Amino acid sequence: MIVAFSKLEDAKKIKNVLNRNGYNDILACNSASQVIAAANENDGGIVLCGYRLPDMHYSELYGYLPREFQMLLVASPARLQECSSGDIMCLSMPFHIHELISTIETMMLDLGRLQRKKKKQPGKRTEKEQRIIEDAKQLLMERNNLSESEAHKYIQKLSMDSGNSMVETAEMILAFD
Repeated sequence: MIVAFSKLEDAKKIKNVLNRNGYNDILACNSASQVIAAANENDGGIVLCGYRLPDMHYSELYGYLPREFQMLLVASPARLQECSSGDIMCLSMPFHIHELISTIETMMLDLGRLQRKKKKQPGKRTEKEQRIIEDAKQLLMERNNLSESEAHKYIQKLSMDSGNSMVETAEMILAFD
């Protein structure tokens, strides 16, 4: 988590509150450039910041953050009315500690869910891997008089039944030709 306010003392105060409530590994910053540098060194997290930092407005900062980061904007109610992005979580000042902790807990749960979802998504296949699958489908179509769709479903089912990837299954089909 990165806490950023134009006054470093404010960032440190919030960092201390978060530490007392079980959150560790928090960086306190007073510029957007520090936030961006820290965010680029991490795999994701939350940036808790004020409306304006000395070198950048919160909306500009949000645009520079890696997609794995969420933002919690802490500002006056009047400033929060200007926040037009539905992707940025907002907390009105003054706030109670339990409101801050509750909001961060919600954001952490959402981050965890997104990271689990991202890990489950298979990576994009290379051209070579796609070619192997296409060759195996072609072989099945010729040898077993299957349509392209049937051949694909067959490789997919074999893959799921064996616990192998579709590429590994296609390689096995080609190896037994």
